[in-house]
Amino acid sequence: MKVLFVCLGNICRSPMAEAIFNHKANQLLRADSCGTAAYHIGDEPDPRTLKVLKKHGIVCDHVGRQLAKEDFEKFDLILAMDKANLQDILRAGKNYSHKVKLMREYDPQGPGEVPDPYYGGDKDFQEVFDILERSIET
Repeated sequence: MKVLFVCLGNICRSPMAEAIFNHKANQLLRADSCGTAAYHIGDEPDPRTLKVLKKHGIVCDHVGRQLAKEDFEKFDLILAMDKANLQDILRAGKNYSHKVKLMREYDPQGPGEVPDPYYGGDKDFQEVFDILERSIET
């Protein structure tokens, strides 16, 4: 199974989800991440993302990239962090809606969106980590 995590810029939420998933998954499961926007192509994850991952013993060597047409064929499951990105993904891959879901559909504490921590602080990044970890462990 191949899973793709998608957020807007691909430097906070989706690379964090990718790193958590790959850290916890066995070799039969692999994940990647990307953004719907081209803001951070080639960039490393936000330093605060790396900080919270390191705190939990997770290494992340991700480089930002944008969602590509071939992703719809390559991945079995595409998880959007929020409704805006969900709509962008569905517009880009109209024939692949069966593969696309919101990340928090897997959160045992309830559906909703993964908040973007970009304009927040360490507490916000930890909150996102907790949401993603819960959702991935389900």
